[in-house]
Amino acid sequence: MTGEVHPVDEVLPVPRLLALGLQHVLVMYAGAVAVPLIIGRALKLPPEDVAFLISADLFACGLATLVQCLGFPGVGIRLPVMMGVTFASVGPMLSMAVAPDIGLLGIYGSVIAAGLFGIIVAPFVSRLLPLFPPVVTGTIILVIGISLMRVGINWAGGGLPTLTKVVDGVAGSFPNPAYGQLQGLGISLFVLLFILGLIKWGTGFLANVSVLLGIIAGAVLATVLGVMHFDKVAAASWGAIVIPFRFGMPQFHLVPVITMCVVMIVVMIESLGMFLALGDITGKSIDREALSRGLRADGVGTLLGGIFNTFPYTSFSQNVGLVSVTGVRSRWVTVTGGCIMLVLGLLPKLAALVEAVPLVVLGGAGLVMFGMVAATGARILTSVDFRNNRYNLFIVAISIGFGLIPLAAPGFFRNLPHDLQPLLESGILLCAIVSVLLNAFFNGLSGGAAAEADAAAVASSAQHV
Repeated sequence: MTGEVHPVDEVLPVPRLLALGLQHVLVMYAGAVAVPLIIGRALKLPPEDVAFLISADLFACGLATLVQCLGFPGVGIRLPVMMGVTFASVGPMLSMAVAPDIGLLGIYGSVIAAGLFGIIVAPFVSRLLPLFPPVVTGTIILVIGISLMRVGINWAGGGLPTLTKVVDGVAGSFPNPAYGQLQGLGISLFVLLFILGLIKWGTGFLANVSVLLGIIAGAVLATVLGVMHFDKVAAASWGAIVIPFRFGMPQFHLVPVITMCVVMIVVMIESLGMFLALGDITGKSIDREALSRGLRADGVGTLLGGIFNTFPYTSFSQNVGLVSVTGVRSRWVTVTGGCIMLVLGLLPKLAALVEAVPLVVLGGAGLVMFGMVAATGARILTSVDFRNNRYNLFIVAISIGFGLIPLAAPGFFRNLPHDLQPLLESGILLCAIVSVLLNAFFNGLSGGAAAEADAAAVASSAQHV
């Protein structure tokens, strides 16, 4: 026994911890606040409620990160991981949001149920790895990105192309006059070009936070043009507690619960790959028990998300990439990042500032963020053997086809049972189910060791989904 401290457990000086922890927060911030903005605006919540969702999300990000990095008996991988809301849950939650009998409380019920489900099944998830080789995960991530692009494009347009109005007691759809205005499109283009410029000519940290800096630059331009207003920011308080169940007690509906549990499995498979890749990066041995603890923390984080008015949580891969780039392996850096997120979640004025950013500013950034998700799926698929295994072509082609049904033909499943709509209206889940079944049918199941190697390879090249 040498008594040496592993770099993962090394406690750095406080100034360095604060600087490196803030760097992790900045890298994930734009992605962290995107989901509450998407869901809050899909539900047509008032601005103060959307701002609260942002605060709740940041607060729960911090809690989930501390659970994962500090670790508790049976819970937490104890590696440098930052936790945030997964984009994989957005499609199903958007379907739930527009269902009048589900809504926000139904979403929270499904998130809580999925968290409990994740805690229970964590030890068994690694056995599901053979169901998710790169041909499956790449296809799912590609469809996630394509599905989210609709959100980014509508943000760039300034909202939704049509508005629902009630005329003579009858609801109807009418063109949105604010959609696609030249000024808004110009702001979105400016943000996009600003981000591309940072990616091209920025180095290191600047390139890593290019999306966040692009949003800030777009907000400054929107302010100069009189598009961004700060009335609600001025009215927001400086500090407030994130109250559990602020919108009411969660409601539990069978199909949304099942849908979110399926999402949880996909999220945990993704996390499994992240943990394996992070073990290689940090030089820390990761055994089955450690994997179970990490996956269980995903479930605990998601459970906390439902309680604190937010959504499912997973490890953010851009932060895993940052560990690789900086070479700083201490988990106390991400513990510090989690504490910073907790503090940010207690500052309503900051959340109100984020909510005040016009949609057209977010549009330019959304095209990059969501497009990168789709591109990551395509990159994973480049590792798939299409030349010698023609079945893989059919798996990808048919799975993408099913995944695009809700986008291309929204009323395709309207005559099927109403309770199935949240499942059938999620292209991500349709793609996941079809790709898993087709891969099992055509290719069978690989061994556990091969599946773990595939998962780590996928995670090492993936952006967060």
